[in-house]
Amino acid sequence: MTKKGSERLREELEFLKGPKRQKIIAAVAEARAHGDLKENAEYHAAREEHGFNEGRINELEAALSNSEIIDTERLGAGTRIVFGAIVDLEDEDSGDKVTYQIVGDLEADIKKFLIAISSPIARALIGKSEGDSFEFKAPNGVKNYEITGVRYT
Repeated sequence: MTKKGSERLREELEFLKGPKRQKIIAAVAEARAHGDLKENAEYHAAREEHGFNEGRINELEAALSNSEIIDTERLGAGTRIVFGAIVDLEDEDSGDKVTYQIVGDLEADIKKFLIAISSPIARALIGKSEGDSFEFKAPNGVKNYEITGVRYT
């Protein structure tokens, strides 16, 4: 896991254990005050949200306690792509440009252009260098990319 990813997950954990948990507890208490729990949809929804929240807390605590934080600045990989690399790609067919960072599975978020080390495109990138071209089999067909930049932060 990257250092930034670890920090983001720790912030999420603090939020879930603090304000989010307190909000859910208040919602359960309010719903319980409405009376009959068997037919109280608000109560059941609040209990379900509580279960999801506690599950996510457990997942984050386990992941953070078992993870190894990798300082990507100290890897010294140069222009070779390894875990933590920020990679600039250009689609050789369309000319579209995109930038991804290769991160741990738990911190991956495609909306933030953070791709998991176990993803097919990350596996295709590992070991390549700036200036290399590669072929990637995407769900919508084969894509050809050129690596236009590699950096670490």
